Amino acid sequence: MRLSTVILPIYRWSEGRDVWRRAEDLGFHAAYTYDHLSWRNFRDGPWFGAVPTLAAAAGLTERMRLGTLVTSPNFREPVTLAKDLMTLDDLSGGRITLGLGAGTTGFDATVLGGEGWSARERADRLRDFTALLDRLLTEPVVTHDEGHYRAHEARTIPGPVQEPRIPFAIAATGPRGLRLAARYGQAWVTTGDGAVGEDGTPAASRAAVGAQVSRLEATCTEAGRDPGSIERILLTGFTPDRPLDSVDAFVDAANAYREQGITEIVLHWPIAGSQFAADQATFEKIAVEGLAQLG
Repeated sequence: MRLSTVILPIYRWSEGRDVWRRAEDLGFHAAYTYDHLSWRNFRDGPWFGAVPTLAAAAGLTERMRLGTLVTSPNFREPVTLAKDLMTLDDLSGGRITLGLGAGTTGFDATVLGGEGWSARERADRLRDFTALLDRLLTEPVVTHDEGHYRAHEARTIPGPVQEPRIPFAIAATGPRGLRLAARYGQAWVTTGDGAVGEDGTPAASRAAVGAQVSRLEATCTEAGRDPGSIERILLTGFTPDRPLDSVDAFVDAANAYREQGITEIVLHWPIAGSQFAADQATFEKIAVEGLAQLG
């Protein structure tokens, strides 16, 4: 199992550089960031752009993978995003992962002045967005004239460092999203089952994630893909588990989710006074000792 972190883009770089550098020093497999223009109760506080943050982090780090968790079509366009991703992959020496999701209603969905999309339109747009990004990051010149997005002789040269392209980690739990993950994803992302919620029990949450994994595997099989070829990422912080209470609590949760088929656990970097508050010393002890105790 891999252990990663997600660092919200709330820090001025004079402080943020130390956070990203520390994440690599602690041995995390990857450090991701949210790709939003603002997010929930952080809306009226500091919030920086994901792409320049990752570019700066690429210059500070050497081993750790970097990426978005997740990017959505809410305010992104495939052609310009592909150019940014190609550049990030070059800056990082081939360490970028692109987390993709349909997005939700809220700030990002209406910030450009339009109406928020229905759930069906968000799913349609994610399908078209992902398909075009796949082409843009594997072909040097792309013309595309169908669906919700267009490209006319769009050039992504010399292309990403990683071949055949930057890995996609697709966040999805419904049938359409799972089919998209089975077709394009090198990884799949879940935050747990919203029907269980934070008021449910850890056992119920773990069983629900196991059911999601089973549906992913069945979808891969139906698509003619080996289910073992796709990584399974759990972004914590949205389930009843409390893995940051102690090393033992982390090991218990990680073992339980590993038994359900999860291959990578992502912990939020602690933020005091927020829903992601945690003891920094305990968090760092988990990073150093947690995986070692999983055996």
